[in-house]
Amino acid sequence: MEVRFSRMLKRFDHPWHWIGGVLFTFVIAIAGMLVADVKWVGLVGPMLLSIFLAVIYRQVIGYPNVLREGITFTTKKILRLAIILYGFNLNVEVVLNEGLGMLAKGVVVIVSAIIVTMLMARLLKADKSLSLLLAVGTGVCGAAAIAAVAPIVGAKDEETAMGVGIIALTGTIFALAYTLMFSFMRLDIVAYGSWVGLSLHEIAHVVAAAGPAGEDGLAIALLAKLGRVFLLIPLCFLLTYWMNRKAKQDQSTDGISARTTFPWFLIGFIVTSLIGTYYNLPEMWLEVMTKGSKFLLTAAMVGLGLNISIQAIRSKALRPTMSMLVASCFISILFFYL
Repeated sequence: MEVRFSRMLKRFDHPWHWIGGVLFTFVIAIAGMLVADVKWVGLVGPMLLSIFLAVIYRQVIGYPNVLREGITFTTKKILRLAIILYGFNLNVEVVLNEGLGMLAKGVVVIVSAIIVTMLMARLLKADKSLSLLLAVGTGVCGAAAIAAVAPIVGAKDEETAMGVGIIALTGTIFALAYTLMFSFMRLDIVAYGSWVGLSLHEIAHVVAAAGPAGEDGLAIALLAKLGRVFLLIPLCFLLTYWMNRKAKQDQSTDGISARTTFPWFLIGFIVTSLIGTYYNLPEMWLEVMTKGSKFLLTAAMVGLGLNISIQAIRSKALRPTMSMLVASCFISILFFYL
């Protein structure tokens, strides 16, 4: 309690660092939305354009460290708030019968991602720790999953940061490819949403790629993705048990344990979905919440793009990245045909 209170006081000692970081992501998000109004350029959508602007800023100018706290707040807290608000657009009756099936498919995604990535890592003689982080990030929910399992598997801070950057960059490329495919191939909306939600890495990437499919496609995509997020909980317990058992067998370290945080925003998403389905809210309220959630999601993606370092990925993580790319392509192709 004292530690949290001290951090809170520290934040308000320099409030503009925090507020400025949030506003910084908002400004780039607005720029991305303006660029999206340009003919043909807007095909990829304002969310992905905002990520690209953030990546370019990071590579050319550098990360604005003085604003780090506010940017982190946008990436984590505001992203979750945006997902909760979007729940008002979800018709529960449309997707209710698909939930258990999506959850089962999510298990297949996670198992496939871990097995394929680790097999390729062994074949390419890639770093095992970073490869495992990327495998979990690919199978579950990107950066959030990597951050959750990093202390369990004993990953270094550098490996964790690198894993988050690789996942963010790869997910952005895949989301762009999915968006272009949807535009030119005229895929079925529901099937496309399911494919996106089951195979893309970050929630933000899922939202960006599924957005062109409309509300129904995005609702299915979010359902599939949030099912994978929920599966992070049992996965963390399994990894903890495995690491404890491995430590005892090696007799070189003590057992490793970790505390997993429940994704409470999932509960918020479900609650707002039920309210939006069974309670007749004014159309004006729904429109404001829809536009607000999309803008907040765009700002969260800006924070995601600012964490990408192409130089670090190129110099230290080529083989683990190749292993993860093979797994990502395998999952994408598998669920495209399913």
